[in-house]
Amino acid sequence: MFCEQCEQTASGQGCHQWGACGKSPEVNGVQDLLIYCLRGLAPVALRAREFGISTHEVDVFNCEAIFATMTNVNFDQKRFIDYIRRAIAYREQLKLQIEQATGVSQNWSELSCYEPCFDSSLSEQGQDLTLKFISQSGKNVDIFSLKLTVLYGLKGVASYAFHAQELGQEDERVYQFCYEALAKLDTQDLSLDDWVSLALKVGEINLRTMELLDAGHTNTYGHPVPTKVALHPKAGKAILVSGHDIPQLEAVLKQTVDTGITVYTHGELLPAHGYPLLKKIYPHFYGHYGTAWQNQTKEFAKFPGAIIITTNCLMPPHDNYEDKLFSIGPVGFPGLNYLATGVDGSVDFTPAIRKALELRGFTEDEVAKNEPRQVTTGFARNAVLSVADQIIAAVKGGQIRHFFLVGGCDGAKPDRNYYAELVEKVPNDCIVLTLACGKFRFFDKDLGHIGGIPRLLDMGQCNDAYSAIQIAIALAKAFEVDVNQLPLSMILSWYEQKAVAILLTLLHLGIKDIRLGPTLPAFISPNVFKLLSQKYNLAPITEPDADLAACLA
Repeated sequence: MFCEQCEQTASGQGCHQWGACGKSPEVNGVQDLLIYCLRGLAPVALRAREFGISTHEVDVFNCEAIFATMTNVNFDQKRFIDYIRRAIAYREQLKLQIEQATGVSQNWSELSCYEPCFDSSLSEQGQDLTLKFISQSGKNVDIFSLKLTVLYGLKGVASYAFHAQELGQEDERVYQFCYEALAKLDTQDLSLDDWVSLALKVGEINLRTMELLDAGHTNTYGHPVPTKVALHPKAGKAILVSGHDIPQLEAVLKQTVDTGITVYTHGELLPAHGYPLLKKIYPHFYGHYGTAWQNQTKEFAKFPGAIIITTNCLMPPHDNYEDKLFSIGPVGFPGLNYLATGVDGSVDFTPAIRKALELRGFTEDEVAKNEPRQVTTGFARNAVLSVADQIIAAVKGGQIRHFFLVGGCDGAKPDRNYYAELVEKVPNDCIVLTLACGKFRFFDKDLGHIGGIPRLLDMGQCNDAYSAIQIAIALAKAFEVDVNQLPLSMILSWYEQKAVAILLTLLHLGIKDIRLGPTLPAFISPNVFKLLSQKYNLAPITEPDADLAACLA
């Protein structure tokens, strides 16, 4: 197998025997084959669009299928075979529609539409195609590096587009670009500069996609407000919802009304507590349980209720909790309870609810043993900018010296302790902004306040990087300086492909001096990283003390 799309790759060089995430070579092969089939679908979809043929159903499918290939989303080989069959069916359907619309038989031989043989190993076919892709691009390692950067960034875009579409937020430009980027992966005549430009275009499109998702969340649930969230349980039956998908969290809340079940969040769903309409409508939406995704094997085993995982990051489940774990949407694992989406687009959570009612839930004794604890979330752009005058005055008056955005993905490697150590060492006259699951290294620390402003501000999920960007732009405008002149340092952790898309967005916006860790992406060649370092001052993290000194110099 060949896989280097995430941060935890073996020895930092890529997984070639078995995925560090738990993905088998066979699953990796069918994922690669699916991407090849989507690359064959893309030029046909683009041609259909030229003739005014609606591709909306295909657009949504394309994003879901790409999303399913992200790290820790789906490990089920059968599900990928179904995606492959659907991709081929959509491709042939669009071909027929084009010929009917034009009345002319088209020459499809010019398109590299791979035709899988379902009578032989699809995984081996995917592996063979990957080797061909490597050999074709390997003549120029730097171009191959940028092709992978485009592909992995596109996976992040597709995931955000999938979630935005659930909330009724779509943009034809996003779907169009997804096809264009997939189609260009087959080209051999683009220069290094062309590929750099395409990678930055991924960042531009991702910014628009995060804007759509932000609009979907805020239009539906209101703008987040600072909200205290309990970290201790309450007695009674329980369901834990993990992942990123807030609409599916709400669907669980709707279907558990008057059942006596308390609904808790896990991982990246912690920020859902900041949306006022969710808290107002569903009183049984209570608290947060556990920390980041990589701790789920221990945390899920201890949780005394049903567990629903809505998106990445799923780890291969252990048998001591597998029977109470349910997945939905693109998420899957062989043998795992899967709740399929109905023809109306909804999910019936009855099996998970039934399981929650069967299980003991939290007992009074357990609750008594837990010391009451809470954290505050909901510091999105409206909440922060509502006190912008105080912030500006505090900066001008010297009470606030610097802002640190410390956020991104969490992971299992011990060198990720860097981020907690750095936050602990941030001087008392500095503010820490955070988002995504990287915050679970330090989310429950009390850093105090500066003039009534908390020194630790949880801005939300990874996609809420959009909020962070809007805050930076607004403050830069207020101070009449460029964003890069703000007393702001970005120290980011990455793990999977959404983080790649967000990094490309920041580079598209011209943001410099970003520090990235805990290790550099294996798919970024030394020359490409050198190019980014020269243009954007992108640098790897080093040691907390050294990086703090450099940021505050």
